[in-house]
Amino acid sequence: MQTKNRQQLLTIIAIAAVSLLAGDRLIRAPLTASWKERAAQIAALRKQVADGKTWLQREPTLRSRWDRIRHSALPNNPTLAEQQVVKAFDRWCRDSGINRDSFSPQWKHDAEDYMTLECRVEASGKIEAVSRFLYEIEKDPIALRLENVELSTRDNEGLVLALGLQISALVLTPQEKR
Repeated sequence: MQTKNRQQLLTIIAIAAVSLLAGDRLIRAPLTASWKERAAQIAALRKQVADGKTWLQREPTLRSRWDRIRHSALPNNPTLAEQQVVKAFDRWCRDSGINRDSFSPQWKHDAEDYMTLECRVEASGKIEAVSRFLYEIEKDPIALRLENVELSTRDNEGLVLALGLQISALVLTPQEKR
């Protein structure tokens, strides 16, 4: 092969190699990256659609549960709400036979759409009375949550138990219609 032909061939090969390298860096790599990004977006959108279908299927159950929560929440009047909780505690103590030693309510404004009435309760009684008291709290329809339960004994034989409870009661605040 002649030198001139060889130089032309090497020049053509070099230009082809540089063109392939430039095509890889400037065309193929960005296209592959955007393709992968679009595939990830499509996968995320498909997951959102599947989640949406699940929420739509569960809508009646969720709405009925929300209605139960709304109806079991305390009234939006702090005095009435405290009164309702005190009456409930009196009823639970009477039904279980436990002795209430102290009761201290405190209001917490956690968010715009709800408040909680946190109550610290100290009580004492036999194990049957304590278990019945906790059962009465759990089965009551008022929207309460037992935050903390502490049990200790008051005598050497363990016949009288001291019960410390931290309870939160839900009060929904109505949203203004826009």
